[in-house]
Amino acid sequence: MFNLVVWVMFALVAAGGRGQPATTQLSGGATVEKVSPWKLLQEADRVIKLPGQPAVSFKQYAGYINVNQTHGRALFYWFFEATKNPQKKPLLLWLNGGPGCSSIGYGEAEELGPFFTQKGNPKLKFNNNSWNKGANLLFVESPVGVGFSYTNTSSDLKELGDTVTAQDSYNFLVNWFRRFPQYKSHEFYIAGESYAGHYVPQLAEVIFDRNKKVSKDAYINLKGFMIGNALLDDEMDQTGMIDYAWDHAVISDHLYQ
Repeated sequence: MFNLVVWVMFALVAAGGRGQPATTQLSGGATVEKVSPWKLLQEADRVIKLPGQPAVSFKQYAGYINVNQTHGRALFYWFFEATKNPQKKPLLLWLNGGPGCSSIGYGEAEELGPFFTQKGNPKLKFNNNSWNKGANLLFVESPVGVGFSYTNTSSDLKELGDTVTAQDSYNFLVNWFRRFPQYKSHEFYIAGESYAGHYVPQLAEVIFDRNKKVSKDAYINLKGFMIGNALLDDEMDQTGMIDYAWDHAVISDHLYQ
């Protein structure tokens, strides 16, 4: 299963940039491109079809967004438009936890994305319960060092923490919306699980604080977030586990006390 996920991710990196920009025919047979710069960047990230992928009607994109030019840090993403009426659906960012879990290898390929890998079968399987039935779905490999997200400054890996991760994720979103400006006005939500109990609310806080100061170009239309099985605080989480085990007769009254 792991090898198949890695194969799919390598195929993603290679799949972008196959689209051709729109052209207009002029007299004499000449053509001129009529494409905005952001549309060219989108088209460069367009994934036409992955090997072994079932046919779908929605568009998908994958590629890198720079989050720190000086250090050469970039986050890898995979984006799926909603199956129907993407122009009317909200945008949802999914982050896996860990720290270090791949949002593509787990979130997309095993939990809520459109394409699942199959054990012993080199073809992708369509997930009938994919969340892009209700929203435009964005998976991001975060922080750098996870999946195909990278840094050209090796010392960055020693400095990683929740604060850096939140800032990089915020920079990712600002630059991603510049590449996909048609989604800037959409309602935006953040979701995740496990250690995303830290990633998600801390990113939401950065967005909330920055929205008070930034220009319209960098404003993010954040409407809410949700977390499943969140890691919040070690003491709180462990206390809950003990209470749960006692309440379900896994441990005795004596041990509980």
